[in-house]
This record gives sequence, structure tokens and C-alpha cells, in this order.
Amino acid sequence: MAKTILLYALALALAAAGMEWIQYYYVVRAFSTDVYIALLAVAFVGLGIWAGRHLWPSRVAGEFQRNDAALASLGLTPRECEILSLLAAGQSNKEMARQLDISPNTVKTHIASLYQKLEVQRRTQAVDKARELALIR
Repeated sequence: MAKTILLYALALALAAAGMEWIQYYYVVRAFSTDVYIALLAVAFVGLGIWAGRHLWPSRVAGEFQRNDAALASLGLTPRECEILSLLAAGQSNKEMARQLDISPNTVKTHIASLYQKLEVQRRTQAVDKARELALIR
């Protein structure tokens, strides 16, 4: 991490030095200010892309393995697992009820049971905890 930060700082310093060097060699007189602003913008976009690729590793798209041990220890039913995956997809209670062909009250019951088993109070907490436990993708 420190190496990447130092490389980023070095690139910024070189860019600043390059801009000063260009200014001293009469190129400023040859081109308008808009050209320099565009070059600077392109340089910073390139630098940002480079830093983004090196500072944040890309996710490896591997096959998802559900944590069956956590699933068994929590005692989640198959229907609750379906509800949990639909929660993660951001669906409302009515949308879930339509998709699963059950009543909205049944969806609420399943969600309340999920909250109790996962020991959470909100949808986002349930989804986050399920992802931490590798119950959903």
C-alpha cells in the first residue's frame, strides 16, 4: 500500500515538473490555455484509472459456495432462503409475494423470522449479515 502511495505521489510530482518544464520552453505561447486544461484533465483521468486499478484489487469471479453449516446452525428454511435472496435483490414485500405466489402477510412473517434468526432489525442488516455468513451472493 505504501509503495502504491509513493508511486502515486511520484507521478503527481513528475506531472507538476513536466508542466513547469513545458511552460519554460515557450509552448505556452504556441497553444491556448484550453489545450493545457484538456491535457491536464486527460493526465489526471489516466492517473485516477491507474491508481484505481492498483489500490483496489478486482474481484475474482469464482463460483459461489453457500455456507451450509451456517445455514443449518441458524435453522433457515428453504423459503426463508428464497426470501433472503429476494431481500438482497431489493424487492418489496408485495413484489416478493407476487413472485412466490404467497400473501404479503406471509412474506412479513418470513422476514420477521429471518430477523430473529439472524439477530438483526433491518433489511440491510439482514442482507449484510447473510453475505458475511456466505448464505447469499
